Amino acid sequence: MVSFRELARRLVEEGIVETISHQRLSKISREDPDFPPVVKIGSSNAVDYRLAAPYFRNRITRPGWRTDVKGKPPKSEPQE
Repeated sequence: MVSFRELARRLVEEGIVETISHQRLSKISREDPDFPPVVKIGSSNAVDYRLAAPYFRNRITRPGWRTDVKGKPPKSEPQE
């Protein structure tokens, strides 16, 4: 189990994502039902790194996608 801060550091260090913050991880965990289970430890959130790393390797990102204008993108759309 790693905190969101540690998860963000590891994802960037291992080159899985170019950049990400613990705040963004928190938002993704609240909005994406496929996000690995989150455990509350004191005031911190933690996640199993063995589940989180594959999740982020396979995650399709759509930078700049305007959900307020275009709606949610289809799941099958390829990454641009």
